[in-house]
Amino acid sequence: MLGGCGAWPAAGEACSGYLLEHAGFRLLLDPGYATLPRLLEQVGAEQVDAVLISHGHPDHCADLNPLLRARALGEDPPPALPVHTLPGALDAVLALDRPGMLKDAYRLHDFTAGTGFGIGPFRVDTWALPHFVPNAGLRLTAGGRSLAYTGDTGPTPDLVDLARDTDLFLAEATYPEHVPAEDSRYLSSALQAGEYAARAGTGHLLLTHLWPGTDPATVLDAARRNHRGRIDVARAGEVIDLDRGAPA
Repeated sequence: MLGGCGAWPAAGEACSGYLLEHAGFRLLLDPGYATLPRLLEQVGAEQVDAVLISHGHPDHCADLNPLLRARALGEDPPPALPVHTLPGALDAVLALDRPGMLKDAYRLHDFTAGTGFGIGPFRVDTWALPHFVPNAGLRLTAGGRSLAYTGDTGPTPDLVDLARDTDLFLAEATYPEHVPAEDSRYLSSALQAGEYAARAGTGHLLLTHLWPGTDPATVLDAARRNHRGRIDVARAGEVIDLDRGAPA
């Protein structure tokens, strides 16, 4: 885990960002604000094999820019980095530098939510989930293990299909219990995440995208009202080994 803050990174924290590894392949999922320094504590920028991004809000993709800079401006630039996302989601981030500066640093692969494809050893299945901008729920499978990730989403029955029988359900939980009316169609609570995890039969619910300053205990308590399985809050630096089912 590289971070788990929603909206902006709290002091000493980072926004959404997750590094997945299987069979030596490293897939970076949603490099939000302040995730690159956390990533570089674990691997070099050139050691990332691909990037997968759920949607275009900067707390989920802003640090793609410094990642590409680190690769393009180094002494021995690596091959172009495959970047998978929804059409147009990264237009703003990729326009931050002068035209052409990073053109050889990445190779953009657009996908449509509702389709499936492969990235290295990972099978990726996608769902269109409700948010302020187009957002893809992502289910990744490799080596007989599965992870479901909501990106950011409002309530929808599709979350049950997304997370059904997965080993790990990484679920947005911006609020502990009550989502403000103006956000209620596009963001979720830990209470709702617990309900969907219970209905989906997921093995491990991991709550993320907490509003900065939220006490993790309050989101855990809310989720536990609906789900009796294992529940944790995403914490920077934590490693989860799905083969062992516990933090490494």
